[in-house]
Amino acid sequence: MQDIQRTVPGRLGRRSVALACAAAVLAGCSALPGPPTRAVQYDFGPGAMATAPSDRRAPLPPLALADVEATGMPESSTSVLYRLAYADAQQPRPYAQARWSQPPATLVQQRIREHLGLRRAVLNTSDAAVQARVANKRPTVLRLELEEFSQVFTSATESAGLVRLRATVAEPTQLGENLVGQRVFIVQRPATTADAAGGTRALAEAAHQAAREIDEWLEQVVQAR
Repeated sequence: MQDIQRTVPGRLGRRSVALACAAAVLAGCSALPGPPTRAVQYDFGPGAMATAPSDRRAPLPPLALADVEATGMPESSTSVLYRLAYADAQQPRPYAQARWSQPPATLVQQRIREHLGLRRAVLNTSDAAVQARVANKRPTVLRLELEEFSQVFTSATESAGLVRLRATVAEPTQLGENLVGQRVFIVQRPATTADAAGGTRALAEAAHQAAREIDEWLEQVVQAR
């Protein structure tokens, strides 16, 4: 009987130690860092959500659109960039928790193709259809270089989306391409908030405005040929 009484406290002591160890392990687990927060992804929005009304103006000749080149940033980068013009404008900085859903050059190309396609057929330069002749001529080629695509802060609370595109129009020939015209388009749109959400909205608006301006310029350049 005495042996049994001696062993019970010992067992209870060991159980208490085990429970204490388990509690310590759980406490340690709760102190471990959680999984990293996933970056928020942005794009230019859904685009047209209804068929555009019929344009009574005569359709424009087909156009071959080359892939937009990102001369001002890495081609595969999806970072949302900003610059502090009031501190160091030469340093592009990426938002830590914001990303574009695709590289900016791809998003810009989609928006420009959508706008240009309202009155003309827009082909890829790699398509076999580009080789087809229209009125005994191959389609005019539009090449675009995205030189700047960032949110520029003029102060800690004021910023704008800045898009700079270099557009080149060329006429295909049997020996290559003849330059028809070239122009740099610079568009800024104010950001409503001083963060990635405001910057991406401003950049989407600036890209849409750039598409409209390129369309108007193209019509003038091509008609002047």
